[in-house]
Amino acid sequence: MDKIKNMSLLSCLCEKTASSIAVTNPANDQVIGFIPSHDNTAIQQRIGLAKEAQKAWAKTTAKQRAEIMHRWYQLLMDNQEDLARIMTLEQGKPLAESRGEVAYGASFVQWFAEEGKRAYGETVPTPLADRRIMTIRQPVGVAAAITPWNFPIAMITRKAAPALAAGCSFIVKPAIQTPLSAFAVAELARQAGLPENLLVIVTTEDAVMVGELFCQSPDIQKISFTGSTNVGRILMRQSAESVKRVSMELGGNAPFIVFDDADINLAVKGAIASKFRNAGQTCVCANRFYVHDAVYDEFSEKFSNAVAELEIGNGLEANVTIGPLIDEKAKEKTQRLLNDAVNEGAMVSTGGHALDGQFFEPTVLTNVTHLMSIVQEEIFGPIAPVIRFNDETSLIEMANDTIYGLASYFYSRDINRVFRVAEALDYGMVGVNEGIISTEVAPFGGVKQSGIGREGASQGLDEYLNTKYICLGGM
Repeated sequence: MDKIKNMSLLSCLCEKTASSIAVTNPANDQVIGFIPSHDNTAIQQRIGLAKEAQKAWAKTTAKQRAEIMHRWYQLLMDNQEDLARIMTLEQGKPLAESRGEVAYGASFVQWFAEEGKRAYGETVPTPLADRRIMTIRQPVGVAAAITPWNFPIAMITRKAAPALAAGCSFIVKPAIQTPLSAFAVAELARQAGLPENLLVIVTTEDAVMVGELFCQSPDIQKISFTGSTNVGRILMRQSAESVKRVSMELGGNAPFIVFDDADINLAVKGAIASKFRNAGQTCVCANRFYVHDAVYDEFSEKFSNAVAELEIGNGLEANVTIGPLIDEKAKEKTQRLLNDAVNEGAMVSTGGHALDGQFFEPTVLTNVTHLMSIVQEEIFGPIAPVIRFNDETSLIEMANDTIYGLASYFYSRDINRVFRVAEALDYGMVGVNEGIISTEVAPFGGVKQSGIGREGASQGLDEYLNTKYICLGGM
């Protein structure tokens, strides 16, 4: 593979066989290479090895684990360019975005290397003089994850880093479209000194088999999943039989609100960043735009002009800001939602065309109403429907009118409104005058049917720890 200096990052590649899995570049459909396909027996074997490795890992000190994780972080950053190129080749996003994701993904390794040292217990005041009460924090055991293709490095490190810092082992099935990033990250962890079988990658096209195996295995104590709400429901049902701990980061339908007192230029800049990053293929990207009637025309015009300037193309090419959609199915869904919106009365302000291959023009729709299907569904593509509103009360009702509750955004310079609306929005995360809100130091997660649990921050470590109560009597 050209221009990959550290070829050990691609040691996962194998020869083409009847069972191997082809990895393709969505920008041109060219095959990048082949990876192994693990069957049920092979995955069960790896779970067993992860269980044994975890026992020794749990006995190491938090400081020892942190030293390895700091080396892992440094290797991720030292290999940032190679990792970014691998990601763009298999996922399609522009190289600048891939570089940013490598740094973002590495930040979780750095953060949890230190946060693992703060898994504090407590000494509890006793109600009886002859007893002492304390709590300690212990790793849950083997943790498993299923991760998506849209952020193939960050979605793994955001889960694996706290698990490893807590003393767990971690087994992950990455999306079959983007497995190379996962293998590369694991290879660097190995080079950093992480013992064998603590960070295990399994790949297969049989996602149903893996989900059932992870949920049913008595050796796995924790399941983490990022993906659709429908699949999340299935995994939760399957995990209930063995009463596994679960954390789920599921679908979103993020409102992006522009009030009449907003800084319109700042709002346009935030809208571009939030909506069109990764060609709109993010769970927290703005899905529907509510703009106050007094500034609707100004915002729509400036927004459409800015969108029209976005460069579409292969993510490896200079100045490209919009890469391809991940596959033909995603393109077909984007086209269907656009067609439905136009048939329901929406107007194309800019864009609106499917291009050759898996590319789709970034699009702005005006004359959109709240009840249109494109507003009710998660788009996961580069289309921005813009809706008028007139008063704050009805706006909050529309913004909260969804089963989802992951991210939300609004722009206003009224400090009273800032607190009032931020508290009224029924979402796990709220961006105020900011379109990009993800960071390792803040808890990431949703409410309602957007998920359970939090990733990042101190809460992300809690997901992989059990609290044990110890009572000392006869004192």
